[in-house]
Amino acid sequence: MRMLAGGITTNAIAVAAKLGISDLLSQGPKSPVELASVTRVHAPSLYRVLRFLASLGIYAETADGKFELTPMAQCLRGNHEKSLRDWAAMRGEEWVTRPHGAMLHAVQTGRPAFDHIFGMNAFQYFQKNPPASKAFDAAMRSITAQSTGAILDSYDFSEIPSVADIAGGTGGLIIEILKAHPSMTGTLADVPHVIEGGRKAVEEAGLSDRCQCYPCDIFEAVPAGANSYILKHVINDWDDEHAITILKNCRDVVPLSGKLLVIESVIPPGNGPALSKLVDIEMLVMTPGGRKRTEKEFRALFDEAGFELSRIVPTPQAESVVEGVPL
Repeated sequence: MRMLAGGITTNAIAVAAKLGISDLLSQGPKSPVELASVTRVHAPSLYRVLRFLASLGIYAETADGKFELTPMAQCLRGNHEKSLRDWAAMRGEEWVTRPHGAMLHAVQTGRPAFDHIFGMNAFQYFQKNPPASKAFDAAMRSITAQSTGAILDSYDFSEIPSVADIAGGTGGLIIEILKAHPSMTGTLADVPHVIEGGRKAVEEAGLSDRCQCYPCDIFEAVPAGANSYILKHVINDWDDEHAITILKNCRDVVPLSGKLLVIESVIPPGNGPALSKLVDIEMLVMTPGGRKRTEKEFRALFDEAGFELSRIVPTPQAESVVEGVPL
């Protein structure tokens, strides 16, 4: 029953995230009436949602009928170092919930439920809907912030003189890599409507002299000039044909002394639980042919694109660094 109620839980958390409840409670316990007054919602209904979340350990109701933060609820604060507020808010957006409700279509046809619902793929949808694009970018920054430290702790970037983050969004990962390695130079590339945000973030980080920002279409070409290239959560959005095209475009510019670093979760063998297996269903529903992959599947992609999979470096988070070297 708890599994079947998962959608209710997701949407309740998303409501709290969108209303900024944890930010308001960071100032101290508040009653549902006080919270409703600030957020302009119906107080009795808000109470029912908060009571449910408190039963899950997200918030706690006090003896005098107020609600206060719990350790889990802290993660829904916008300024928390491990904030998931933007990710949680995105999970309640119509363009996320509706495709998941049409999962059967994807299973029946092998085609994305998102495209079936909206008549276009998710990336086209974001180009046409700036608010959705903004929410998606904020959610991805939230997830990147969760994993960046684990990546830096697990993979040694110290011998890499220059690195390019392809489809790197607004630069959350490459900014932290460059901060950790002062002698390294970087390149950030993404589609035009995203890269401007990345350029601003690079400037605010004081790294404009060490990090160039370029608009690019990853299916046409990627910027040359770096020693090693990162693809974080990129090829998991695409089927094998498109993934190989992206990898081949990287192969065209990666020098023989360089490396390809695909940062994604890898599906482990066996029947045990794994976040990668869950996210693979997200790929099935939301993306144009995307999927999470096993080590064997990564090796096949790398080989087709002209790389040898040299090793897989796990991190404490769900992601691994799948390292390839040019053949």
